[in-house]
Amino acid sequence: MNRYLPIRRVYAREVLDSRGNPTVETEITVGEGIIGRDGITGRAIVPSGASTGKFEAVELRDKENRYWGLGVQKAVNHINRVLAEEILGENALNQCRIDRILKEADATENKSNMGANALLGISLAVAKAAAKAMKLPLYQYLGGTYTTQMPVPMMNVLNGGRHADNTVDFQEFMIMPTGAETFKEGLRMCAEVYQKLKQQLKVRGLSTGVGDEGGFAPNLANAKDIFLILNESVEQSGYQIGKDICYAMDAAASELYDSKRKQYYFPGESKAMQKEIYRTTDEMTAYYKELTKEFPIVSIEDALDEEDWQGWKMLTDELGKNIQLVGDDLFVTNSERLKKGIELNSANAILIKVNQIGTLTEAMDAVQTAQKAGYRAVISHRSGESEDTFIADLAVACSAGQIKAGAPCRAERTAKYNRLLQIEDELKQEARYRNPFAEESLKKS
Repeated sequence: MNRYLPIRRVYAREVLDSRGNPTVETEITVGEGIIGRDGITGRAIVPSGASTGKFEAVELRDKENRYWGLGVQKAVNHINRVLAEEILGENALNQCRIDRILKEADATENKSNMGANALLGISLAVAKAAAKAMKLPLYQYLGGTYTTQMPVPMMNVLNGGRHADNTVDFQEFMIMPTGAETFKEGLRMCAEVYQKLKQQLKVRGLSTGVGDEGGFAPNLANAKDIFLILNESVEQSGYQIGKDICYAMDAAASELYDSKRKQYYFPGESKAMQKEIYRTTDEMTAYYKELTKEFPIVSIEDALDEEDWQGWKMLTDELGKNIQLVGDDLFVTNSERLKKGIELNSANAILIKVNQIGTLTEAMDAVQTAQKAGYRAVISHRSGESEDTFIADLAVACSAGQIKAGAPCRAERTAKYNRLLQIEDELKQEARYRNPFAEESLKKS
């Protein structure tokens, strides 16, 4: 690095996320001069998941009486008393070195010593401070001058599973404005369908309360019933199904997997049918195949259990030429697990959640590993979010082309969409928006 931008101050505090649970906020002040007057500060708030993969980096919680054991004072103290000493005076412009120092200070593979939430708070705040000091928008600082690709929203409109207290077994049902010409237009299309869906649920006497990510959370029997309502909502909004709007879903199958029976249990569907509904891996594949034939589903996330590598390979062989199969719990933003998936031809896309891996460098490495192998990358929020808009800039910086940020509801979700509107305005005519499934086929075996 030719320019030296020293880290002058590191400070963390415990704040609240969108579910009312504690999380870590970190401040990094960089630059010469008097701190608070000449120094430049970047702030980052760490997200937190509800449906988490067993191979994710460890989110450190206090497990004491306060906040019912969910406090993060240990992680905060690790930042203020241990990690700060490791990086004070380091060059904030050398993100890779900062992240390596953090990993070495933790000295565990899964960040269980210092806590992934402690490491990530510093990592993201350093990037923000450096971008601000260089007087560059964050997406350009991270991605360079040629970052102009706006992401297509993979917008959650109906919640189930761990994200809602209802009978819907699959975790997320999403709409994608693949027919839009700009991000602004795509966001409007999604918001209109979302509001029409609310009307459709009211007409049916169903709940219009929302889940963790802002999607509606009615009691419905199965996936087909949900997609049929979505069809009505899209058509009544004046859009063509499969052309203007396509569908995506997150099965979160690891949450349904019964390891003793080696089958997937559907509690909501069982209740509706008044009999126990289990599906084998082959039956899950057949179910997805049936759904994709009937509805314009372009992407399925976590279709099978996080350890069923052979099942994922069979699913990819069966559906991967036509459907985006996204590994979330399967890959957990981990380049090594992703490389295994690439070798086995399991899935053809990765979900990127920065808190799954613990540092910005590792998250970006996972994106690059995926893209070099012909896999797609989808930048994603978590169910426990905040007003921090880092992932909006990250999606543009990585030219990912797709983003999951929740429903057009709840400020912690709309903040990301509003930030993307700002970025599109900044890029003006150079902003690019395209259907990620239109111009190229998915990775073939």
